[in-house]
Amino acid sequence: MTSDRLQRLQNLSPQQRSRLLKALQQEAATKPSKILPRRERQTPIPLSFAQQRLWFLEQLQPESSAAYNISTAAILKGKLNVALLQKSFNEIVRRHEILRTTFTTVEEQPVQEIAPTLTLEIPVVDLQQLSQTQKEAEIQRMALAHAQQFQLDRLPLLRVTLLQLEETEHAILLTMHHIISDGWSLGVLLEELMALYRGFALPELPIQYADFALWQRQWLQGEVLETQLNYWRKQLGGTLPILQLPSDRPRPQVPSFRGATQSFSLSSELSQELNALSRQEGTTLFMTLLAAFKVLLYRYTEQEDIIVGSAIANRNRAEIEGLIGFFVNTLVLRTNLEGDPSFRELLGRVREVTLGAYARQDVPFEVLVEELQPQRDLSHHPLFQVMFAFQNAPLRNFELAELTYSPLNIPKETAQFDLSLVVAEGTQGIYGSLEYSTDLFDTATIARMLEHFETLLSSIVATPKRRISELPILTEAERHLLLVEFNQSKIQNRRALSKRPTRTLRERQRSGRSIGVRAAPKSKIDPCIHSLFEEQVRQTPDAIAVTFTNKTLTYWQLNAVANQLARYLRSLGVKADVPVGICLEKGLEMAIAILAVLKAGGAYVPLDPAYPSERLNLILADVKPLLVLTKERLQAIDLDGDEANLDSNVSEKNLAYIIYTSGSTGTPKGVLVTHQALVNNSLAAAKAYQLQNRDRVLQFASVSFDVAAEELFSAWSSGATVVIKPDSLIVFSDFLEFIEREKISVLNLPTAYWHEWVSELDRTKTPLPPTLRLVIVGTEQARSDKLALWKQLVGNRIDWINAYGTTETTIGATIYRASSNSDQLYSFVPIGRPIDNTQVYILDKHLNPTPIGVPGELYIGGVCLARGYLNRAELTAEKFIPNPFSTQVGARLYRTGDLARYLNDGNIQLLGRCDRQIKIRGFRIEPDEIEAILSQHPDVRECAIVWEERGDKRLIAYVSPHSEREITITQLRSFLKERLSDYAIPSHFIILEALPLLRNGKLDRRSLPVPDNLRPELEVACVMPQTEIEKTLAGVWQKALNLEQIGIHDNFFELGGHSLLLARIYSQLREIYPKDLLMLDLFRYPTISSLAAFLSQTNEEKSSSVDEIQTEKIASGKARQRKRLEKIRSMGEEVGETRGTRGTRGTRGTRETRETRETRETRETR
Repeated sequence: MTSDRLQRLQNLSPQQRSRLLKALQQEAATKPSKILPRRERQTPIPLSFAQQRLWFLEQLQPESSAAYNISTAAILKGKLNVALLQKSFNEIVRRHEILRTTFTTVEEQPVQEIAPTLTLEIPVVDLQQLSQTQKEAEIQRMALAHAQQFQLDRLPLLRVTLLQLEETEHAILLTMHHIISDGWSLGVLLEELMALYRGFALPELPIQYADFALWQRQWLQGEVLETQLNYWRKQLGGTLPILQLPSDRPRPQVPSFRGATQSFSLSSELSQELNALSRQEGTTLFMTLLAAFKVLLYRYTEQEDIIVGSAIANRNRAEIEGLIGFFVNTLVLRTNLEGDPSFRELLGRVREVTLGAYARQDVPFEVLVEELQPQRDLSHHPLFQVMFAFQNAPLRNFELAELTYSPLNIPKETAQFDLSLVVAEGTQGIYGSLEYSTDLFDTATIARMLEHFETLLSSIVATPKRRISELPILTEAERHLLLVEFNQSKIQNRRALSKRPTRTLRERQRSGRSIGVRAAPKSKIDPCIHSLFEEQVRQTPDAIAVTFTNKTLTYWQLNAVANQLARYLRSLGVKADVPVGICLEKGLEMAIAILAVLKAGGAYVPLDPAYPSERLNLILADVKPLLVLTKERLQAIDLDGDEANLDSNVSEKNLAYIIYTSGSTGTPKGVLVTHQALVNNSLAAAKAYQLQNRDRVLQFASVSFDVAAEELFSAWSSGATVVIKPDSLIVFSDFLEFIEREKISVLNLPTAYWHEWVSELDRTKTPLPPTLRLVIVGTEQARSDKLALWKQLVGNRIDWINAYGTTETTIGATIYRASSNSDQLYSFVPIGRPIDNTQVYILDKHLNPTPIGVPGELYIGGVCLARGYLNRAELTAEKFIPNPFSTQVGARLYRTGDLARYLNDGNIQLLGRCDRQIKIRGFRIEPDEIEAILSQHPDVRECAIVWEERGDKRLIAYVSPHSEREITITQLRSFLKERLSDYAIPSHFIILEALPLLRNGKLDRRSLPVPDNLRPELEVACVMPQTEIEKTLAGVWQKALNLEQIGIHDNFFELGGHSLLLARIYSQLREIYPKDLLMLDLFRYPTISSLAAFLSQTNEEKSSSVDEIQTEKIASGKARQRKRLEKIRSMGEEVGETRGTRGTRGTRGTRETRETRETRETRETR
């Protein structure tokens, strides 16, 4: 019995020894009792199971061959007899047929071919003339070159090289392919070499490896195989987990098998404590370290079902102990970490799994893979991705006569797995190495991982009763870095200027001059958002505050009109925290209304007229606004009142606005944002964007998005001009002309829009206006390839910022300013660091800070947090939790649901969602909300909503109808359109008899069929294009929609199209039909047939027929719009009747222009 087995046996308790003996007795009952005889060789000779798998991998990925080499190197000191050394090696080759074996195919099956003789030549390379440093470098270089791949059908599969360093000093390099050897075999070879070099005669071997291969295939079948396989089927049943280790780079589709190794050693004290714990718990040191390693993997991945591979010598028969060959087997050790057990409990689970695996170790790994048939994927190893090995009896220093043999540490440059942890125990304590794939990991990442492993081991021996989630893995320095140094964002925001008398607009007009800027004492309270605006009015009263379609208001004018409207609102009862709806199209009235509500003390509630009536009804029923400001209502109000600022009746803790986002139950949820949070965002954004009074800032977002508040108030707090973008401005070329005409200096764009814009700029090679100095993007992840293209087109003249935030954290929480260093390292651009007075934490599900590089949920704290959700106390308590890292009373954190990690430089990388919420074209979408609404359809039995990304994110609906009921995609789409916004309508609907389920009854999302790029099922028949113009249009549509087939009557939007895709199509069509096509025409004619007919008309025909076609296409859209507006007006009128209406004179509102009318028609027909 080997020392390894003796040690393990001694560490077992009496009960464990009894169980082990029983298992071994059961195992022995299935084994042949006689020593294997030497057999007559059949021709051809099959491969053993292990060899067969290596041979297959070689055929599949020839470049992986070097990863399966076994190499060693050593220094030989003393007078070396090279001839005797070569003779000794050749005697070993003669003794062991496997060293004379190659592998080929006969009748398409791999077989062993054994050469009768082979003379191994050992080259000697003279390095005596080199310096010591050069010698060391040359040894390393040649050792790595020596480990190059073999050709399995060519001899030899063993190579030996000598490097002469001095007259009495040599380095020996030895490499064998794993298919003819293993770690144990290396020890056999060196033992025989030592004996032969000393002149000892060795007895002939009783059997050869080929005999073992034949015996294995004959014995391991029938009942013998089935008995052991039953255990493995149960142990590895169900869906096998893939260990999702956080990596520095995306996993390649085919690994290169390039790797590296880092070594470590534990202190003697810690090593002794680990041994003592093992004895105390009745386990081996192997089991204890394996359990600790699994805890580390759990903390890195948060996966509770973890599989690790572990090599076992598999020399459990006396007759094969002295053979060279590939005997080693790999055990698959699967441990369930559910329930957050203590380490002591987990150790018991690991012990049970390990003993069970040892008792069924005869089943070759290759047979197991064949039996289980795991899902094959070249990107990762089947069954497991991480190895763990414990070497209790490392190779000793051999002696060849008067020579001393000292092993050399040659770093490996290959890796078979993602990670391979090898641990050994020596006289000084526990030591080991971590081999890793350099396709995935950087050196710094592995160094941190080893630090975490050592910290974890120290935690385990100190408190083995602690739950595995509570065991520290961070060093104190790293914890301080994550919690404190990365969150150094606290500053003191400026206070509001004290109030002083301000003259009315008429007084200013009479004086003919503006008020100069004077210093003023600061008040004792933090400012509200309108106080910041009023402060700016005092400083730059005559500067332009806002402009829209050639109409402008100065700061003084905007303030005066807003004050008048605010007084009217106060007369109706608007005060602190009273909600007031604003349902207005973009324009000056929108800006006036927002300011007026804030000045009156209320909280504005943005309502987009384009929303479906059902969504608007839900919002109005939930928020119960005192009144709703519409265009008609504003026109009926007399605003000839007092223009002076109102006395403030609110504090920083009162609400500034209530904005609605998606809800997983199908009901939108209102987010309560305070003045304090909005003030902080406005000032932080102004600082980060370096806004100044000469800037002209584009107001791009709809007022129903919180970004609109940042665009307005960050600009107004800096004295800049807000330029409101008309909604009709969709085409990129028109957008660019608008930027140039309006001299825009700062853009804040949705990420999806910016992605498309960059592609269009690249296609047209259009330069950007010289006034543009900054572009901010946000709302979803920004692609690194688009940023790289942007830099190629723009250079460094225009600053670029990636902004991240949530509605619940008041628009923005972090920013990342593009640099030339790390932008291209990842698929998506980092989101940067926290803005002023904001703290960001990345935590696991137990609220532990995750290490750098390890994903966790993103939590945000600071003054930026919203108060919570309106009428949703339970949800507020779930999403806004006490801050465990703050000493401030009442401090909270918001759970974003976003998955993120810290990068080495302190920037944050966004990785996706912890839940199923996604963003598509900047819109926050809850697939659960869509599922909840779709399941209300009477014919739908069950449904699932998922999303895919093939250049463009798209929603897919999987629907299973009730039995004996028929359902069409058109019905489903129409049903959702009445209840959801267009951006939440799935692009694809797939009807299934039943949704695939896992064993536990949950939806098996991986088994859902992937939609092809064929035309989806529509109500209209598919009529192929006939005319040249129809074929041209179809070609452009097919490319944009990624569809192989499109009918001329198919509706663009029902095919999955949206406004950004339409803008892309328009840019391409305008090059073909430059004078005949407007953007609005694509909305009016959403089918190839109608658009082709329109383009085919003569100019004379167009003028007489356009209105008829347009009326037909947009009639239903107008009807829906009227319905929504009537509902809103009725609520506003009801409130007005109860409060009384003050006059009917018109406001300063203007008549509807042609441009705004086209905008409205465009939104109605979308």
